Amino acid sequence: MRAPVPTQVQPYSPLQAGARCGDCPIRYRAVCAQCEGDELALLERMKFYRSFEAGQPIVWEGDRMDFVASVVSGVATLTRTLEDGRAQMVGLLLPSDFLGRPGRDTAAYNATAATGVVLCCFRRGPFDQLMQRIPHLAHRLLEMTLDELDAAREWMLLLGRKTAREKIASFIAIIARRQAASQKRRPAGRIVLELPLTREAMAAYLGLTIETVSRQMTALRRDGIIEIVGKRGVTLTDYARLIAESGGTGDNGATA
Repeated sequence: MRAPVPTQVQPYSPLQAGARCGDCPIRYRAVCAQCEGDELALLERMKFYRSFEAGQPIVWEGDRMDFVASVVSGVATLTRTLEDGRAQMVGLLLPSDFLGRPGRDTAAYNATAATGVVLCCFRRGPFDQLMQRIPHLAHRLLEMTLDELDAAREWMLLLGRKTAREKIASFIAIIARRQAASQKRRPAGRIVLELPLTREAMAAYLGLTIETVSRQMTALRRDGIIEIVGKRGVTLTDYARLIAESGGTGDNGATA
């Protein structure tokens, strides 16, 4: 029997204790990015936070989902499970990504915290009603959904046609782009980041073995493309060199 998804609000930080939406680290990338004034105040009254520890389930595929949410911090994995129990990781949720679909009351995927995760949540019914009252809230969600579709198509190319080395480089580039976007800048030059997944999880996500992931990471380090610090720390010596190794231009890659 699977463990129930926790519904209680967990202690987190001053952010959870009542920080204003205007101070939110994902304010200008989240679904509420175009809301101002009274609209933002209304969202602020509706929101509540939930936090999850690494490895903790957020929602199970097929279960009723009575909320939608933006990822404030941390990373979650999305997986689908076949009838025989085999599972496939199909996506990542990074800060500012949206979890859940207005108008749908069941979860399409298993969502699990890969790191500590904090969600800014809204009850699904009131949020559905709010989208009818605030057209640009619905428009922003449409933009994000289309970006997600573009990312999925790019990911199909990566899984189907790229080499193992290109897959690893592409994944690291995705994380670098998202980190830069959260800081309102374009990725360039030397970049220090922390990978959100273990090498085992990276292997599952990229359709590789853990041995292949380790070999390719070592090869990228040996060739001076990256420096490895600890278990998940990575420094890109030059973002442009990484993009060249990924087989892409860096302008339209998947955002996971």
